Amino acid sequence: SGIYHTLMPNVTLESQADHEVLGRAASTFAGKFLCSAGLIFAITGIAKIFSSFGSAKVLLELDPIVGVQFRHLMFVVGAVEIGASVFCIASRRTRVAALLVAWLSCLFLIYRLGVWWLGWQVPCHCLGTLTDLIHLAPATADNLMKIVLAYLLVGSMVCLVYYRRLARASKMRF
Repeated sequence: SGIYHTLMPNVTLESQADHEVLGRAASTFAGKFLCSAGLIFAITGIAKIFSSFGSAKVLLELDPIVGVQFRHLMFVVGAVEIGASVFCIASRRTRVAALLVAWLSCLFLIYRLGVWWLGWQVPCHCLGTLTDLIHLAPATADNLMKIVLAYLLVGSMVCLVYYRRLARASKMRF
């Protein structure tokens, strides 16, 4: 106890314990969240890539935001989501993974806001033609994906706030 107070006089043992508890809580939450985010990205990514090879008429239409055929956009976004999935599940760099989820979620939110601003009334094709295979109405799938987007955005922000608090607590320690 004496050497501890000599090296770090402004930090009490109680704050050290608080720091460790915060670190464990952040690590546990982030691990579970990033695993679930990875699973979500895997499912939606595979669905998009699978759908991009389909024959639905919507795949030939131009996306109102990016200006490329939905077929190409879905393939590229699906590949990005699969890459994000692998990173979220396999990487030990949880802070970077949380930042990746937050970044992708923000991009998806900006895309949805842009489509809404343009007055596009068609439900999002986030799951591609998978909705037809599982007999899910497009409007229901669209609402489900809005909930998933909110989960990814809020969850990643919570992780990042935990990491920020943990970093601040670490600076107090040293």
